[in-house]
Amino acid sequence: MTATSLAAPAAPADEISTYISAATKAAWEVKGLPAGTPLKPIKKVGVLGAGTMGGGISMNFANVGIPVTIVEIQQAALDRGLGVIRKNYQTSADKGRFPQEEVGIRMGLLNGSLNRADLADCDLVIEAVFEDMAVKKDIFADLDRICKPGAILATNTSYLDINEIASVTTRPEDVIGLHFFSPANVMKLLEIVRARHTSDTVVATAMDLAKKINKVAALAGVCPGFIGNRMLSKRGLPAGALLKAGAMPWEIDAAFNAFGFKMGPYQMSDLAGLDIGWKPGAATANPLRDMICERTPRRGQKSGAGYYDYDENRVGRPSPEVEAIVKEFAAKSGVAPRKVTQEEILEECVFPMINEGAAILEEGMAQRPGDIDVTWLNGYGWPQDKGGPMFLGDKVGLQRVLDVTERVSKTVPEIAVSNLLRSMAKDGRKFADLLPQPLKV
Repeated sequence: MTATSLAAPAAPADEISTYISAATKAAWEVKGLPAGTPLKPIKKVGVLGAGTMGGGISMNFANVGIPVTIVEIQQAALDRGLGVIRKNYQTSADKGRFPQEEVGIRMGLLNGSLNRADLADCDLVIEAVFEDMAVKKDIFADLDRICKPGAILATNTSYLDINEIASVTTRPEDVIGLHFFSPANVMKLLEIVRARHTSDTVVATAMDLAKKINKVAALAGVCPGFIGNRMLSKRGLPAGALLKAGAMPWEIDAAFNAFGFKMGPYQMSDLAGLDIGWKPGAATANPLRDMICERTPRRGQKSGAGYYDYDENRVGRPSPEVEAIVKEFAAKSGVAPRKVTQEEILEECVFPMINEGAAILEEGMAQRPGDIDVTWLNGYGWPQDKGGPMFLGDKVGLQRVLDVTERVSKTVPEIAVSNLLRSMAKDGRKFADLLPQPLKV
Protein backbone atom coordinates (compact mmCIF):
# COMPACT_ATOMS: atom_id res chain seq x y z
CA MET A 1 0.00 0.00 0.00
CA THR A 2 1.20 3.54 -0.66
CA ALA A 3 1.91 6.02 2.11
CA THR A 4 -1.31 7.91 1.34
CA SER A 5 -3.65 4.94 0.79
CA LEU A 6 -5.81 5.42 3.89
CA ALA A 7 -6.10 9.15 3.25
CA ALA A 8 -7.58 8.45 -0.20
CA PRO A 9 -11.33 7.87 -0.70
CA ALA A 10 -12.31 4.33 0.29
CA ALA A 11 -14.41 3.81 -2.84
CA PRO A 12 -16.02 5.77 -5.70
CA ALA A 13 -18.30 8.56 -4.46
CA ASP A 14 -21.50 7.04 -5.85
CA GLU A 15 -20.79 3.70 -4.17
CA ILE A 16 -20.19 5.39 -0.82
CA SER A 17 -23.29 7.57 -1.15
CA THR A 18 -25.44 4.53 -1.92
CA TYR A 19 -23.99 2.63 1.02
CA ILE A 20 -24.49 5.47 3.52
CA SER A 21 -28.08 6.00 2.37
CA ALA A 22 -28.88 2.29 2.73
CA ALA A 23 -27.14 2.00 6.11
CA THR A 24 -28.99 5.04 7.46
CA LYS A 25 -32.33 3.64 6.33
CA ALA A 26 -31.59 0.20 7.78
CA ALA A 27 -30.57 1.65 11.15
CA TRP A 28 -34.21 2.54 11.86
CA GLU A 29 -35.20 -1.13 11.70
CA VAL A 30 -35.10 -2.86 15.10
CA LYS A 31 -34.54 -6.60 14.70
CA GLY A 32 -36.88 -8.71 16.78
CA LEU A 33 -39.33 -5.88 17.44
CA PRO A 34 -42.85 -7.23 16.82
CA ALA A 35 -44.78 -5.54 14.03
CA GLY A 36 -47.35 -3.12 15.35
CA THR A 37 -45.61 -2.59 18.69
CA PRO A 38 -47.63 0.20 20.37
CA LEU A 39 -46.04 3.58 21.02
CA LYS A 40 -46.28 5.77 24.09
CA PRO A 41 -47.60 9.28 23.38
CA ILE A 42 -44.93 11.90 24.13
CA LYS A 43 -46.76 15.19 24.67
CA LYS A 44 -44.54 16.68 27.36
CA VAL A 45 -40.85 16.18 28.12
CA GLY A 46 -38.79 16.84 31.22
CA VAL A 47 -35.04 17.48 31.21
CA LEU A 48 -32.85 17.39 34.30
CA GLY A 49 -30.02 19.84 33.82
CA ALA A 50 -29.89 23.20 32.02
CA GLY A 51 -26.22 23.05 31.06
CA THR A 52 -24.79 22.60 27.59
CA MET A 53 -26.30 19.14 27.13
CA GLY A 54 -29.59 19.72 28.91
CA GLY A 55 -30.22 22.98 27.08
CA GLY A 56 -29.38 21.49 23.70
CA ILE A 57 -31.56 18.44 24.34
CA SER A 58 -34.48 20.67 25.34
CA MET A 59 -34.20 22.67 22.11
CA ASN A 60 -34.78 19.53 20.05
CA PHE A 61 -38.25 19.13 21.50
CA ALA A 62 -39.21 22.81 21.51
CA ASN A 63 -38.17 22.91 17.85
CA VAL A 64 -40.98 20.49 16.99
CA GLY A 65 -43.60 21.97 19.31
CA ILE A 66 -43.23 19.65 22.31
CA PRO A 67 -43.25 21.52 25.65
CA VAL A 68 -40.32 20.92 28.00
CA THR A 69 -39.87 21.37 31.73
CA ILE A 70 -36.19 21.99 32.54
CA VAL A 71 -35.18 21.36 36.15
CA GLU A 72 -32.02 22.73 37.75
CA ILE A 73 -30.86 22.89 41.37
CA GLN A 74 -29.90 26.58 41.38
CA GLN A 75 -31.72 29.59 39.92
CA ALA A 76 -28.51 31.05 38.51
CA ALA A 77 -27.79 27.87 36.56
CA LEU A 78 -31.36 27.75 35.28
CA ASP A 79 -31.30 31.40 34.21
CA ARG A 80 -27.96 30.92 32.51
CA GLY A 81 -29.18 27.83 30.63
CA LEU A 82 -32.38 29.48 29.43
CA GLY A 83 -30.37 32.53 28.42
CA VAL A 84 -28.07 30.42 26.27
CA ILE A 85 -31.08 28.78 24.60
CA ARG A 86 -32.65 32.15 23.85
CA LYS A 87 -29.35 33.42 22.43
CA ASN A 88 -29.06 30.35 20.20
CA TYR A 89 -32.59 30.84 18.91
CA GLN A 90 -32.04 34.55 18.34
CA THR A 91 -28.86 33.86 16.39
CA SER A 92 -30.71 31.40 14.17
CA ALA A 93 -33.54 33.88 13.57
CA ASP A 94 -31.07 36.65 12.76
CA LYS A 95 -29.49 34.37 10.17
CA GLY A 96 -32.88 33.80 8.56
CA ARG A 97 -33.23 30.14 9.55
CA PHE A 98 -36.73 30.80 10.86
CA PRO A 99 -38.95 33.89 11.42
CA GLN A 100 -38.20 36.20 14.36
CA GLU A 101 -41.50 35.37 16.04
CA GLU A 102 -40.35 31.75 16.34
CA VAL A 103 -37.90 32.79 19.07
CA GLY A 104 -40.75 33.68 21.40
CA ILE A 105 -42.84 30.69 20.36
CA ARG A 106 -40.06 28.20 21.08
CA MET A 107 -39.01 29.87 24.32
CA GLY A 108 -42.66 29.75 25.36
CA LEU A 109 -42.50 25.95 25.20
CA LEU A 110 -39.71 25.88 27.80
CA ASN A 111 -40.63 26.03 31.47
CA GLY A 112 -37.82 26.32 34.03
CA SER A 113 -38.11 24.88 37.52
CA LEU A 114 -36.07 24.17 40.64
CA ASN A 115 -38.43 21.41 41.76
CA ARG A 116 -38.24 17.85 40.43
CA ALA A 117 -41.87 17.39 41.43
CA ASP A 118 -42.76 19.51 38.38
CA LEU A 119 -41.77 16.50 36.25
CA ALA A 120 -44.69 14.47 37.57
CA ASP A 121 -46.87 14.89 34.48
CA CYS A 122 -44.11 14.40 31.86
CA ASP A 123 -44.35 11.51 29.42
CA LEU A 124 -40.56 11.36 29.04
CA VAL A 125 -37.87 12.59 31.42
CA ILE A 126 -34.24 12.82 30.28
CA GLU A 127 -31.47 13.08 32.87
CA ALA A 128 -28.54 15.16 31.60
CA VAL A 129 -26.29 15.71 34.61
CA PHE A 130 -22.57 14.91 34.93
CA GLU A 131 -21.22 11.37 34.68
CA ASP A 132 -21.38 10.09 38.22
CA MET A 133 -23.12 6.79 38.92
CA ALA A 134 -24.10 7.64 42.49
CA VAL A 135 -25.67 10.93 41.39
CA LYS A 136 -27.57 9.29 38.54
CA LYS A 137 -28.89 6.48 40.74
CA ASP A 138 -30.10 9.02 43.28
CA ILE A 139 -31.89 10.93 40.53
CA PHE A 140 -33.54 7.83 39.07
CA ALA A 141 -34.73 6.64 42.46
CA ASP A 142 -36.32 10.07 42.88
CA LEU A 143 -37.83 10.06 39.38
CA ASP A 144 -39.27 6.60 40.05
CA ARG A 145 -41.14 8.10 43.00
CA ILE A 146 -42.18 11.33 41.25
CA CYS A 147 -43.05 10.41 37.67
CA LYS A 148 -46.41 9.08 36.61
CA PRO A 149 -46.85 5.39 35.76
CA GLY A 150 -45.74 4.65 32.20
CA ALA A 151 -43.44 7.63 31.88
CA ILE A 152 -40.18 6.85 30.09
CA LEU A 153 -37.10 7.52 32.22
CA ALA A 154 -34.04 8.18 30.03
CA THR A 155 -30.40 8.86 30.78
CA ASN A 156 -28.05 10.81 28.54
CA THR A 157 -25.03 8.95 29.91
CA SER A 158 -22.28 8.41 27.36
CA TYR A 159 -20.58 5.55 29.17
CA LEU A 160 -22.19 4.33 32.41
CA ASP A 161 -24.07 1.05 32.94
CA ILE A 162 -27.75 1.75 32.32
CA ASN A 163 -28.75 -1.60 33.83
CA GLU A 164 -27.28 -0.41 37.14
CA ILE A 165 -29.08 2.92 36.82
CA ALA A 166 -32.38 1.13 36.10
CA SER A 167 -31.91 -1.19 39.09
CA VAL A 168 -32.88 1.55 41.57
CA THR A 169 -36.33 1.92 39.99
CA THR A 170 -39.44 -0.24 40.28
CA ARG A 171 -39.95 0.10 36.51
CA PRO A 172 -36.75 -0.93 34.69
CA GLU A 173 -38.88 -1.70 31.64
CA ASP A 174 -39.37 2.08 31.24
CA VAL A 175 -35.66 2.97 31.47
CA ILE A 176 -33.59 3.61 28.32
CA GLY A 177 -30.47 5.45 27.23
CA LEU A 178 -30.89 8.47 24.96
CA HIS A 179 -27.31 9.54 24.28
CA PHE A 180 -27.29 12.92 22.54
CA PHE A 181 -24.09 14.39 21.14
CA SER A 182 -22.80 17.87 21.85
CA PRO A 183 -24.01 20.34 20.78
CA ALA A 184 -27.23 18.38 21.15
CA ASN A 185 -29.30 20.90 19.18
CA VAL A 186 -26.97 20.50 16.18
CA MET A 187 -25.49 16.98 16.10
CA LYS A 188 -27.59 14.50 14.14
CA LEU A 189 -26.86 11.29 16.00
CA LEU A 190 -29.00 9.89 18.80
CA GLU A 191 -27.53 6.71 20.25
CA ILE A 192 -30.48 4.79 21.70
CA VAL A 193 -29.31 2.30 24.30
CA ARG A 194 -31.53 -0.64 25.15
CA ALA A 195 -31.02 -1.92 28.68
CA ARG A 196 -31.71 -5.46 29.88
CA HIS A 197 -35.34 -4.85 30.85
CA THR A 198 -36.29 -2.03 28.44
CA SER A 199 -39.65 -2.89 26.89
CA ASP A 200 -40.34 -3.17 23.18
CA THR A 201 -42.77 -0.27 23.48
CA VAL A 202 -40.15 2.03 25.00
CA VAL A 203 -37.61 1.10 22.28
CA ALA A 204 -40.17 1.66 19.52
CA THR A 205 -41.22 4.97 21.06
CA ALA A 206 -37.62 6.15 21.30
CA MET A 207 -36.94 5.29 17.66
CA ASP A 208 -40.12 7.06 16.56
CA LEU A 209 -39.29 10.09 18.67
CA ALA A 210 -35.81 10.31 17.15
CA LYS A 211 -37.42 10.79 13.75
CA LYS A 212 -39.79 13.43 15.07
CA ILE A 213 -36.91 15.53 16.42
CA ASN A 214 -34.92 15.06 13.19
CA LYS A 215 -32.18 12.85 14.53
CA VAL A 216 -30.45 9.84 12.99
CA ALA A 217 -30.87 6.92 15.38
CA ALA A 218 -28.55 4.00 16.09
CA LEU A 219 -29.56 1.28 18.55
CA ALA A 220 -26.92 -0.06 20.94
CA GLY A 221 -26.71 -2.47 23.84
CA VAL A 222 -25.33 -1.78 27.30
CA CYS A 223 -21.54 -2.00 27.37
CA PRO A 224 -18.88 0.51 28.44
CA GLY A 225 -19.11 3.42 26.00
CA PHE A 226 -21.87 1.72 23.94
CA ILE A 227 -20.89 1.87 20.24
CA GLY A 228 -19.20 5.21 19.61
CA ASN A 229 -17.26 5.93 22.78
CA ARG A 230 -16.24 2.30 23.15
CA MET A 231 -14.54 2.45 19.77
CA LEU A 232 -13.17 5.92 20.45
CA SER A 233 -11.25 4.59 23.44
CA LYS A 234 -9.46 2.12 21.17
CA ARG A 235 -8.25 5.04 19.08
CA GLY A 236 -6.82 6.91 22.03
CA LEU A 237 -4.80 4.01 23.44
CA PRO A 238 -2.62 3.44 20.34
CA ALA A 239 -2.23 7.21 19.95
CA GLY A 240 -0.85 7.32 23.48
CA ALA A 241 1.53 4.48 22.64
CA LEU A 242 2.80 6.45 19.65
CA LEU A 243 3.60 9.39 21.93
CA LYS A 244 5.67 7.04 24.09
CA ALA A 245 7.57 6.07 20.96
CA GLY A 246 8.39 9.72 20.23
CA ALA A 247 5.57 10.94 17.99
CA MET A 248 4.23 14.42 18.69
CA PRO A 249 0.53 15.21 19.24
CA TRP A 250 0.42 17.43 16.14
CA GLU A 251 1.94 14.67 14.00
CA ILE A 252 -0.86 12.34 15.05
CA ASP A 253 -3.48 15.04 14.49
CA ALA A 254 -2.02 15.82 11.05
CA ALA A 255 -2.52 12.20 10.05
CA PHE A 256 -6.16 12.32 11.13
CA ASN A 257 -6.65 15.64 9.35
CA ALA A 258 -5.23 14.10 6.15
CA PHE A 259 -7.62 11.17 6.65
CA GLY A 260 -10.51 13.63 6.68
CA PHE A 261 -11.27 14.31 10.34
CA LYS A 262 -11.69 18.02 11.03
CA MET A 263 -10.03 17.44 14.39
CA GLY A 264 -7.51 14.85 15.51
CA PRO A 265 -7.53 13.33 19.02
CA TYR A 266 -5.32 16.01 20.60
CA GLN A 267 -7.10 18.88 18.88
CA MET A 268 -10.32 17.42 20.29
CA SER A 269 -8.81 17.17 23.77
CA ASP A 270 -7.82 20.83 23.67
CA LEU A 271 -11.31 21.82 22.56
CA ALA A 272 -13.00 19.79 25.32
CA GLY A 273 -10.50 20.86 28.00
CA LEU A 274 -7.52 18.94 29.32
CA ASP A 275 -8.77 19.19 32.89
CA ILE A 276 -11.76 16.92 32.26
CA GLY A 277 -11.05 13.91 34.45
CA TRP A 278 -7.90 15.47 35.92
CA LYS A 279 -7.41 16.19 39.61
CA PRO A 280 -4.34 18.01 40.99
CA GLY A 281 -1.85 15.57 42.41
CA ALA A 282 -3.80 12.48 41.34
CA ALA A 283 -2.45 9.90 38.91
CA THR A 284 -4.89 8.96 36.14
CA ALA A 285 -4.84 6.67 33.14
CA ASN A 286 -3.49 9.59 31.10
CA PRO A 287 -0.08 10.39 32.67
CA LEU A 288 1.06 12.70 29.86
CA ARG A 289 -2.05 14.84 30.27
CA ASP A 290 -1.38 14.83 34.02
CA MET A 291 2.17 16.10 33.44
CA ILE A 292 0.92 18.92 31.23
CA CYS A 293 -1.82 19.96 33.66
CA GLU A 294 0.41 19.71 36.74
CA ARG A 295 3.42 21.60 35.49
CA THR A 296 1.88 24.37 33.43
CA PRO A 297 -1.43 26.30 33.33
CA ARG A 298 -2.44 24.45 30.17
CA ARG A 299 -6.11 23.48 30.10
CA GLY A 300 -6.78 23.57 26.36
CA GLN A 301 -8.22 26.25 24.11
CA LYS A 302 -10.07 27.92 26.99
CA SER A 303 -6.77 28.78 28.72
CA GLY A 304 -4.86 29.62 25.53
CA ALA A 305 -2.65 26.55 25.83
CA GLY A 306 -3.06 22.78 25.90
CA TYR A 307 -1.33 20.29 23.67
CA TYR A 308 -1.05 23.32 21.38
CA ASP A 309 -0.40 27.02 21.95
CA TYR A 310 -3.33 29.23 20.87
CA ASP A 311 -3.54 32.82 19.68
CA GLU A 312 -6.40 35.22 20.45
CA ASN A 313 -8.47 33.61 17.67
CA ARG A 314 -7.92 30.12 19.12
CA VAL A 315 -5.73 29.10 16.21
CA GLY A 316 -3.34 26.42 17.46
CA ARG A 317 0.32 25.86 16.69
CA PRO A 318 2.80 23.23 17.94
CA SER A 319 4.10 24.02 21.41
CA PRO A 320 7.84 23.84 22.18
CA GLU A 321 6.95 23.40 25.84
CA VAL A 322 4.72 20.39 25.13
CA GLU A 323 7.34 18.96 22.80
CA ALA A 324 9.81 18.98 25.69
CA ILE A 325 7.25 17.37 28.01
CA VAL A 326 6.45 14.65 25.45
CA LYS A 327 10.15 13.90 24.99
CA GLU A 328 10.59 13.59 28.75
CA PHE A 329 7.48 11.39 28.94
CA ALA A 330 8.75 9.19 26.09
CA ALA A 331 12.20 8.82 27.66
CA LYS A 332 10.66 7.65 30.95
CA SER A 333 8.33 5.19 29.23
CA GLY A 334 11.07 2.76 28.27
CA VAL A 335 9.58 2.35 24.78
CA ALA A 336 12.06 2.17 21.93
CA PRO A 337 11.76 5.35 19.84
CA ARG A 338 10.63 5.00 16.24
CA LYS A 339 9.75 7.20 13.31
CA VAL A 340 6.23 6.64 12.01
CA THR A 341 4.60 7.68 8.76
CA GLN A 342 1.09 9.12 8.53
CA GLU A 343 -0.03 5.79 7.09
CA GLU A 344 1.32 3.92 10.12
CA ILE A 345 -0.33 6.37 12.49
CA LEU A 346 -3.67 5.85 10.80
CA GLU A 347 -3.34 2.08 10.63
CA GLU A 348 -2.37 1.77 14.27
CA CYS A 349 -5.14 4.07 15.52
CA VAL A 350 -7.99 3.31 13.10
CA PHE A 351 -7.67 -0.46 12.65
CA PRO A 352 -8.06 -1.20 16.39
CA MET A 353 -11.29 0.79 16.21
CA ILE A 354 -12.53 -1.49 13.42
CA ASN A 355 -11.47 -4.47 15.52
CA GLU A 356 -13.53 -3.10 18.42
CA GLY A 357 -16.47 -2.69 16.06
CA ALA A 358 -16.13 -6.40 15.29
CA ALA A 359 -16.13 -7.15 19.03
CA ILE A 360 -19.30 -5.08 19.44
CA LEU A 361 -20.98 -7.14 16.72
CA GLU A 362 -19.63 -10.36 18.19
CA GLU A 363 -21.19 -9.49 21.56
CA GLY A 364 -24.49 -8.47 19.98
CA MET A 365 -24.21 -4.87 21.18
CA ALA A 366 -25.02 -3.55 17.67
CA GLN A 367 -27.49 -4.97 15.19
CA ARG A 368 -25.42 -4.59 12.04
CA PRO A 369 -22.10 -3.15 10.80
CA GLY A 370 -23.99 -0.32 9.12
CA ASP A 371 -25.33 0.87 12.48
CA ILE A 372 -21.74 1.31 13.63
CA ASP A 373 -20.95 3.32 10.52
CA VAL A 374 -24.05 5.47 10.97
CA THR A 375 -22.91 6.18 14.53
CA TRP A 376 -19.48 7.34 13.47
CA LEU A 377 -20.65 9.30 10.43
CA ASN A 378 -23.26 11.28 12.39
CA GLY A 379 -21.74 11.57 15.85
CA TYR A 380 -17.95 11.55 15.55
CA GLY A 381 -17.08 13.37 12.35
CA TRP A 382 -16.00 10.29 10.42
CA PRO A 383 -15.18 11.50 6.88
CA GLN A 384 -17.93 10.74 4.39
CA ASP A 385 -15.52 9.55 1.70
CA LYS A 386 -14.42 6.70 3.99
CA GLY A 387 -18.00 5.38 4.35
CA GLY A 388 -17.64 4.47 8.03
CA PRO A 389 -15.10 2.33 9.91
CA MET A 390 -16.68 -1.02 9.04
CA PHE A 391 -17.06 -0.04 5.38
CA LEU A 392 -13.39 0.98 5.37
CA GLY A 393 -12.40 -2.33 6.95
CA ASP A 394 -14.04 -4.20 4.09
CA LYS A 395 -12.30 -2.00 1.53
CA VAL A 396 -8.77 -2.32 2.94
CA GLY A 397 -9.26 -6.01 3.71
CA LEU A 398 -9.91 -7.59 7.08
CA GLN A 399 -6.63 -9.50 7.00
CA ARG A 400 -4.76 -6.21 6.90
CA VAL A 401 -6.89 -4.88 9.77
CA LEU A 402 -6.18 -8.06 11.75
CA ASP A 403 -2.43 -8.00 11.12
CA VAL A 404 -2.05 -4.42 12.32
CA THR A 405 -4.34 -4.93 15.31
CA GLU A 406 -2.41 -8.01 16.41
CA ARG A 407 0.82 -6.03 16.20
CA VAL A 408 -0.60 -3.11 18.17
CA SER A 409 -2.08 -5.42 20.81
CA LYS A 410 1.42 -6.60 21.72
CA THR A 411 2.31 -3.11 22.98
CA VAL A 412 -1.19 -1.98 24.00
CA PRO A 413 -2.59 -4.82 26.14
CA GLU A 414 -5.99 -3.13 26.50
CA ILE A 415 -6.65 -3.98 22.84
CA ALA A 416 -7.97 -7.54 22.53
CA VAL A 417 -8.22 -9.02 19.06
CA SER A 418 -11.82 -9.88 18.18
CA ASN A 419 -12.51 -13.54 17.50
CA LEU A 420 -15.03 -12.46 14.89
CA LEU A 421 -12.43 -10.38 13.06
CA ARG A 422 -9.97 -13.26 13.22
CA SER A 423 -12.41 -15.80 11.80
CA MET A 424 -13.71 -13.45 9.10
CA ALA A 425 -10.19 -12.62 7.95
CA LYS A 426 -9.33 -16.32 7.84
CA ASP A 427 -12.41 -17.10 5.75
CA GLY A 428 -12.01 -14.08 3.45
CA ARG A 429 -15.37 -12.66 4.49
CA LYS A 430 -16.49 -9.05 4.82
CA PHE A 431 -18.60 -7.20 7.35
CA ALA A 432 -21.08 -6.63 4.53
CA ASP A 433 -21.69 -10.41 4.57
CA LEU A 434 -23.10 -10.32 8.12
CA LEU A 435 -26.86 -10.52 8.58
CA PRO A 436 -28.66 -8.17 10.99
CA GLN A 437 -29.11 -9.56 14.49
CA PRO A 438 -31.26 -8.55 17.47
CA LEU A 439 -29.35 -7.02 20.36
CA LYS A 440 -28.26 -9.46 23.06
CA VAL A 441 -29.56 -7.80 26.21
